[in-house]
Amino acid sequence: MSFRVKKNIALIGFMGTGKTTIATALASRLNMRYVSTDELIEKREKRTINEIFTKSGEEYFRGVESEIIREACGIENTVIDAGGGAVMREENLKNLKSTGIVIALTADEKTIMERTKKYKHRPLLNVGDPKRKIRELLARRAPLYAKADYIVDTGKLTVRQTVEKIIEIFEKREGD
Repeated sequence: MSFRVKKNIALIGFMGTGKTTIATALASRLNMRYVSTDELIEKREKRTINEIFTKSGEEYFRGVESEIIREACGIENTVIDAGGGAVMREENLKNLKSTGIVIALTADEKTIMERTKKYKHRPLLNVGDPKRKIRELLARRAPLYAKADYIVDTGKLTVRQTVEKIIEIFEKREGD
């Protein structure tokens, strides 16, 4: 009896590591669907992530995020772009791993600061000292990102190089 294995690629990682850019390029290159959990949350809630954080709080947001991740994992042949804090709930990582491979994108603090400084839609960085906040959040989340199947540092790689590296990982993994 044969059955079709779900082969998704889930990208996790801190904001500014390139998840959205890499995920869309990867999906296009591999002819897979692209799903952004943040976009799905905003669609379902009919408001921005910023508004959700401000009006309903982070805990509420994380609950919706978990539901969306569970649903996204049910779609086959998909590159899932998971929000930076998705790893804060263990169930999310478990669900993402159950339908494919999970790759954590990383970058150093300086690179993240440079990439995120112009964005005002990052609720967790709308604080007086965003550099300190990045340091705090990275310290708390790094051990959780480390639970991914693979880690790719995007700090010194181009989008194309990162996509090629992930394809190499994916093909090697699928061949096992």
